[in-house]
Amino acid sequence: MSENFRHILENVKQLNSRERALMAHIIIASLESVSDEDVDKAWAEIAEKRFTDLINGQVKPVHWEQIKQDIVK
Repeated sequence: MSENFRHILENVKQLNSRERALMAHIIIASLESVSDEDVDKAWAEIAEKRFTDLINGQVKPVHWEQIKQDIVK
């Protein structure tokens, strides 16, 4: 383990949870060297369709607490 890594590891413990989450996001994003525009476009299309279905009443919303309970079952 490098000295730089040890230094960062010790200092990250002093950050609050929001700052640590941001740090994790930045590190993970730095690993993603190429953005696949087709994937981003596909996710956007799915999100738009789901939103439209919700607004038009074609699907019913489910509360997050219910989703978590269903996952545990």
